[in-house]
Amino acid sequence: MKVFSGSANRDLAERIVQYLKIPLGDVEITRFSDGEISVKFNESIRGVDVFIVQPTCPPAENILEFLLMIDAAKRASAKRITAVIPYFGYARQDRKDKPRVSLSAKLAANLISVAGTDRILTMDLHSPSIQGFFDIPFDHLYAYAIFIQNINSKSLDDPVVVAPDVGSSKRARAYANRLETDFALVDKRRSGPNQVESVSLIGDVRGRDVILVDDIIDTAGTLCNAAQLMKDSGANRILAACTHPILSGNAVSRICGSAISKVFVLDTVPVPPEKMCDKIQILTSAELFGKAIDRIHREASISSLFLDRSSPVTL
Repeated sequence: MKVFSGSANRDLAERIVQYLKIPLGDVEITRFSDGEISVKFNESIRGVDVFIVQPTCPPAENILEFLLMIDAAKRASAKRITAVIPYFGYARQDRKDKPRVSLSAKLAANLISVAGTDRILTMDLHSPSIQGFFDIPFDHLYAYAIFIQNINSKSLDDPVVVAPDVGSSKRARAYANRLETDFALVDKRRSGPNQVESVSLIGDVRGRDVILVDDIIDTAGTLCNAAQLMKDSGANRILAACTHPILSGNAVSRICGSAISKVFVLDTVPVPPEKMCDKIQILTSAELFGKAIDRIHREASISSLFLDRSSPVTL
């Protein structure tokens, strides 16, 4: 088994191999003078179980770099290539909800498969149905295995899990079931891309601590509008657990000025210092990915990591 990393999130890959107690594989990623990407593995991977770690977050060149690494590994006679995608980008365009639009999630799936990938490992897809876009084995990790341990340590007062929109309701219900608490939902009206208006709350949060759950923080509009609605509805402390911190535009300033006291995110995408504030706390997904990689290599069960409600995963 060897683990390699692209340039999109090398820090996470280094934490993964530290957990696995193996060195990070040696791959050279360079550019020609015109900007074209060149990939070369500097060690033999013939007959090796290869894992390539690369989130497909912006810029789009991260995807191309990923595809070139997969292609190079295939041509170097790797035994099996597992694409470890901590954050599966372009997943929000997974259906034709209006005329003459692309299905970027399906296109990304096709590109990764055709490049030579044998297996996919990712975390908290924007839509679980994206798994069906692939015709190869697919392992889907759930971030609640990490978040719940931190949420339980906060000594919350009569907590309630809230979905900031209908799309995150199934994920929020899973958190509520494992925390053995109530569930509420924000009914949201979207006036355009990244333009959100929260309109009503379904459920009771008065006098209770709230946990907002979502998979992506992009502009933070959905999250902060939902938090304000919670505050106006009489909630006490407001926490948030969001897997992928994209944090585009003025997302950080929105979070800093919001009613949220703490936002837990994972290191599935890199977060530069200028996108940090006291309210944002980054938790690592490295050990969970490390466990999954080890189990894939040993042909052991992945789902068993998530079966025990009282202890979702031992990190």
